[in-house]
Amino acid sequence: MASLANIPAAALLRHPAPRNTTVVDPRFRQMLGDHAWASLPPSVRARFGRKALATQTINYVGEVSECRMNLAGRILANLCRLVGAPLPLNTDTGVAAAVCVTEDAAGRGQFWTRQYCRRSGFPQIIHSSKRFAGPTGLEEYLGMGFGIALVLKVEAEVLYFDSDHYFWRAGPLRLRLPKWLAPGRLRIGHIDCDHGWFAFTLALDHPWFGTLVRQTCQFTEYRPGEAR
Repeated sequence: MASLANIPAAALLRHPAPRNTTVVDPRFRQMLGDHAWASLPPSVRARFGRKALATQTINYVGEVSECRMNLAGRILANLCRLVGAPLPLNTDTGVAAAVCVTEDAAGRGQFWTRQYCRRSGFPQIIHSSKRFAGPTGLEEYLGMGFGIALVLKVEAEVLYFDSDHYFWRAGPLRLRLPKWLAPGRLRIGHIDCDHGWFAFTLALDHPWFGTLVRQTCQFTEYRPGEAR
């Protein structure tokens, strides 16, 4: 085990930067337009109207309250292990969940890391990158070159991320997947629940196989030093 005597004094004296320092981020507002943006609850505008600095994070903690998959959904979720397992791999509920958002300065977007605990075994960790690019203005990169072009919508004060199409990219080459090969219509919702809480919903529906996956998680922002 390392001792303090082996650590350079300069490292011990260096104080970490405040973790709650953020700057205004106009990107989601610009995509939605002023009218749709104004129709969102103030707390949602606050969450999506800021970004963490390069060395900082925004953290949310909560739990999985609903997770359902049919047989086709389970098969797809396991096949997607090849591209980073972006879909839940089990239906455990009442288990802890966490989300960490950091800025992707090089890719002009955000890194999202999601952790879902399980009743047994290690938690599932999902990595993705949201980039403000592509024909819809927003893309989510999953892994192995695969991604989703997203469209932002506001319905009844709920912010939705709807899939427009799926694609595969390798360097400058970008291929749009045909509809028959796509896993279905993905809709991710951000629903304000008051008192600092919000619900994250994920629904993946296929025209032939029905609802493949449906998941709901509840989160609140974690701020060190604040009582929850």
